[in-house]
Amino acid sequence: MIANIGLASCGIAAGAEDIQKALHKKGIKTKTVGCIGACHLEPIIEFKKEDYETIIFCSVKTKDLSEILKALKSGKLHRKILAKRKDGKEWYPKVKYIEDICFYKKQQKILSHRCGIIDPADVDEYVKSGGYDGLQNAIKMKKEEVIAEVEKSGLRGRGGAGFSTGKKWSFVKNAKERPFMVCNADEGDPGAFMNRILLESDPLSVIEGLTIAGYAINARQGIIYIRSEYPLAVERLKHAIKNATKKGFLGNNILNSGFSFDIEIKLGAGAFVCGEETALIASLEGKTGRPHPRPPYPTDKGLLGKPTVINNVETLACVSLIMAKGSGYFRKFGTETSPGTKIFSLSGALKKTGYIEVPFGIKLREVLEIADVKEDEFKVMHLGGPAGSCLPKELLDLNLDYDSLKSVNATLGSGSMILLNHDQDMVEFAKNMMAFNVSESCGKCVPCREGTKRMLELIEKILRNDGKPEDLVTLEHIASTVKDTSLCGLGQSASNPLISILKYFKGEYIDKLQGAISIANDLAMYRIIEVKCTGCDKCSEVCPMKAIRGKKFEVHQIDEARCIKCGRCSKICPVKAVDLVKMERAI
Repeated sequence: MIANIGLASCGIAAGAEDIQKALHKKGIKTKTVGCIGACHLEPIIEFKKEDYETIIFCSVKTKDLSEILKALKSGKLHRKILAKRKDGKEWYPKVKYIEDICFYKKQQKILSHRCGIIDPADVDEYVKSGGYDGLQNAIKMKKEEVIAEVEKSGLRGRGGAGFSTGKKWSFVKNAKERPFMVCNADEGDPGAFMNRILLESDPLSVIEGLTIAGYAINARQGIIYIRSEYPLAVERLKHAIKNATKKGFLGNNILNSGFSFDIEIKLGAGAFVCGEETALIASLEGKTGRPHPRPPYPTDKGLLGKPTVINNVETLACVSLIMAKGSGYFRKFGTETSPGTKIFSLSGALKKTGYIEVPFGIKLREVLEIADVKEDEFKVMHLGGPAGSCLPKELLDLNLDYDSLKSVNATLGSGSMILLNHDQDMVEFAKNMMAFNVSESCGKCVPCREGTKRMLELIEKILRNDGKPEDLVTLEHIASTVKDTSLCGLGQSASNPLISILKYFKGEYIDKLQGAISIANDLAMYRIIEVKCTGCDKCSEVCPMKAIRGKKFEVHQIDEARCIKCGRCSKICPVKAVDLVKMERAI
């Protein structure tokens, strides 16, 4: 019998290393594997006996091991059995298969199917599970045919921009200088850990994808740029690269094809902005990680002035799958314009934290089912990190794909999902996101450097109950200015969380503003004097709450329920038709 020990970062943090040592003392052979996704159930141990089905145990403690081993020996049920796998003769007939339990039922694990199953650095086990089929298929094809197959698959970059991967590669196929191929593993979004999981659990799928990409664009040198805060992922990448080179899948004359390709690991210092392509390149060159204007694009002039293609970790894992099973297989999942699956990280106000892999087009409501979050407890999903958007309960039936999200001015980002309940103050949440963007701004361009600071100051002012109604107008103005004028994509999206919160949760801002309005003002109401109103529409244009209704050149009215009594309408009215009517306190 062998025990597979989940030793990704989540398993280690939960005490899986102690369990591995305890099993060794009991004479049980163990194998190091990664994470199967249910981080909330770590430590997870899978026992495989000869040719019988694998039995999965969850939330295991060292004190449970003796009981568990006795149960396995006798075939009796144990309270910590989670599920079993369809990989042998029937054992424990009353136990559900893993794909039938709630957390996995709606998932499609085509990218992460090896995670938690194989030893991350074992090339032989990777090959046995279908690994390197994609590379072997690719090197039998012409380079332009590989690019065409990836473009035919409809694969879009999983780092956030959603640009066609095949089209990106095609930009360098006729390059006069040999290009560089770079994997962007600088995952810096709060709440994001999809890339880390892949690199800790199945790094060879990313290495294979990077090698295929290198072949397709005629590169000789591949670089993995990864944050130094991921020491376990770095360690497993190093072992995997070393083992792949020994087996002939990297280095000179790969698989006797005449194609040579090497991969080097470069560590980043943790700057969020280095997730942006031009800032990443600057960092690789030993410069301060700051973006530069485009054009020229990296595919024209990138690392050391040479053409450079940069793809995300998950994108490259998709490449391995596409070249192994074909573009048609990949398109069986997802939607027409967003094919394939997406790995999301789940965190926040929920019990079932972890990562999930689901087809594009799944509804937000279905994600709640996977996470076991009740609809009446759900308030908002923050999707895509500090550059992402907040999706409220009203959008539960929205499809999670690039085009559907774009239709509501939201973005997928890299795939972090933070679920929030009704205890969350959305103004406070906006402050936290903006504080992150302020601290991570590279400072190169004025709109991002100064605009994020001013937005944070205004949010903090509102939270102190010192805010004024016009602060909302100023916030919206600064947010749109930062979005329209910042230098790089990160700066342009820095105000996205604020914009979406103002769109869906403006009432929470208003509540705090009203708390700052004096009692005297509370006992007054603005009214439009009908005989004076000319319908010039100036009052409606300046109202921050859109509380004034009426057609042009007709008498206007003020919606008292929406009016926050800022007085802007009264000040701008050219005919003094807006009057502040004093109200008597009700007794």
